[in-house]
Amino acid sequence: MPTAPHPITKEMVPLTVGHEFSGTVEEVGDNIKDVKPGDRVVVQPIIYDGTCGACWGGGISEHVVVPRYAVCHIPETVSLEVGALVEPLAVAWHAVNISPLKKEDSVLVLGGGPIGLAVVQALKAKGAAKIILSEVAPRRKEFAKQFGADYVLDPTKDDIVARVREICDGKGANLAFDAAGVQPGLDQAVLAIRARGTLVNIAVWAEPATIVPNHFTFRERHYMGITTYVEGDFQEVISAIASGRLRPESMITKKIKMDEVEEEGYKSLINDKDNQVKVLVEINP
Repeated sequence: MPTAPHPITKEMVPLTVGHEFSGTVEEVGDNIKDVKPGDRVVVQPIIYDGTCGACWGGGISEHVVVPRYAVCHIPETVSLEVGALVEPLAVAWHAVNISPLKKEDSVLVLGGGPIGLAVVQALKAKGAAKIILSEVAPRRKEFAKQFGADYVLDPTKDDIVARVREICDGKGANLAFDAAGVQPGLDQAVLAIRARGTLVNIAVWAEPATIVPNHFTFRERHYMGITTYVEGDFQEVISAIASGRLRPESMITKKIKMDEVEEEGYKSLINDKDNQVKVLVEINP
């Protein structure tokens, strides 16, 4: 939680959290003509000042006021529950969009948490030839298979570098997406991608990481970072869900009420994170 004022809003704790949410419009401003009460929408939660990308929260509440640019309509065929998954899916969609992915590519994904599983779905929707996921937790491995991973490896049992090369005709993966943010995974991913391959970092690291520059130099590998999403990503994700190219419903592993957020929400994600992907808070069930 922020302990210094936000650079744009100037807010600080206590404040309302929640940046993955959907809902029904109750009122609109006088100048808003393309959104009306009753519309079902998701909210793109990034606050920006017009000079760079930055950050915005407040979804765990009965009502929230948002600017027009933040509102994206969802069709009747997409539930509000699935609408709440658009934000994390947009992170993965953006990562895959700006990567050099081609349909014939083989891809390694590190981590089977919410973003890693979202990356698997985005890769599947965009036609990746082989999707390999590295994950320890048994339940998350099952989710990965369900969402389209062709191979699921366990870094505590498998030699990730050797297995990826074996799966990828001895050359290694064309791409790797790091959604884990741990040093052993980074080390494995660098060596598991082929010459002129690309490693895409999505993870927010808790500790500084170390790379060996020669592993990139002598194989002409690339390393790139991504953060969140850009204009258009929400709409593309919504379209992919509506068309059936993305089917993320199973990411919701638990539904809870507002008064259960601490015990069944936060503590569940801390103490039972291997069995949880997304816990949905129903504000007005």
